Order: sequence, then C-alpha cells, then structure tokens
Amino acid sequence: MSTRSCDVRGRSRRIAALLATFACGSVLVSCSTNDNSGGTSASARPTARNASDFTGTAPSALASAASTVIDSARASASAAASSASAAASAFEASVSADTARASAAAEKELKDVKGSGNARSDVAMTGLPRAQTGGLLAVVVTITNKTDHKTSYAVQIDFKNSADKNVETRFVGAENLDPGERAQPVAISREPAEPRLTPRLTKAQRY
Repeated sequence: MSTRSCDVRGRSRRIAALLATFACGSVLVSCSTNDNSGGTSASARPTARNASDFTGTAPSALASAASTVIDSARASASAAASSASAAASAFEASVSADTARASAAAEKELKDVKGSGNARSDVAMTGLPRAQTGGLLAVVVTITNKTDHKTSYAVQIDFKNSADKNVETRFVGAENLDPGERAQPVAISREPAEPRLTPRLTKAQRY
C-alpha cells in the first residue's frame, strides 16, 4: 500500500471521529439535567398551540342557538298572554253591552237598602268556567220573578278573599219582569286570578 493512500485513510478517520465528537457534545448539552451546583440546564418545554390550528364550532354559535330558543319561548308566552287578555276583554264587552244600564239602576236602588233586601229567595248564582270568560271570575245571577205581578230587581254581589274580606263589589239587575219570568245577568270581577276570590250574594231587592 502506498504512503499517500495511508495518509488519505488516516485523514478520513480523523474527520469522522471529530464529527462524532461534535454530535455527541450536542446531545449532551440538550439532554443534561442537574449539575453539581444545583442549577438546572435548559430543557424542552411544551409550547402553546396557535389559535389558528384549532377547528370546530365556536362556543358562541351554541350560545346564539340557545338565545334563539329562549327568545322564541318568550314570544310564544307573550302571544298567549295577549290572546288571553283579548278574550277576557271580548267577553266583558259582550256582557257589559247588555247589563251596563241595569247595573247602574241596581246600584242606585240598593244605595239605601238596609240588610240583605227583600228578594234573596228569588236570586241564585252559578259560576262560569274561566275557559269561557278569558280567565275572568264571573257568575251568572239567575233572577226569577216569583210574585204575581210585574217587578224589577236589584242585586249586589261581593267578591271576598279567604279572610272573608270584601275586595270588589258588582251590581246587576233586571227590570220589569213578568210573573214567572227569569233574567240571567252576569257579574264579573276585574281582580287578578290570584289570590282567589269567592262571589257572595249580599243584597237582592225587589222594587
């Protein structure tokens, strides 16, 4: 083997050894932990992911969907309340058109009546289902002329609470009923549904 060939091979081996030394040094630097002085060397730490790396539905989309459902429910409840109010107003208007004048006459007639009046036995009351009155508390006052002559009637209905305290008063009446004839005016409370009230026949006067 020539001297030149030996030199080339020897040089190649030295270069390979040198590269291996540098590589090992790099590994030792990156992998070392604690030294004798108690200090810590740099180590690999996790890095936060870029927000642009995330995919999927944003939470705001779910919140928006929930808000839409809530708004829809509120709108439905409001529409139902408006419908009930309209039904109550319509029922009251239909009754008031027929009884307003008679009610005013009855109130006037009963103003000076002492006690329960002279015609309680000619009067009866029947409650109406709230489904038919738009949610209002209403009673049919049945007045029957049990005399043998034409006469008129004035009736006072008091709406009382659970403590038997009078909360509201309504007047109804019937004019010029023939013997045996019957009239059925309606007394309506305008108080809220709660607390519940009970209608009482307070006065009934024949005149």
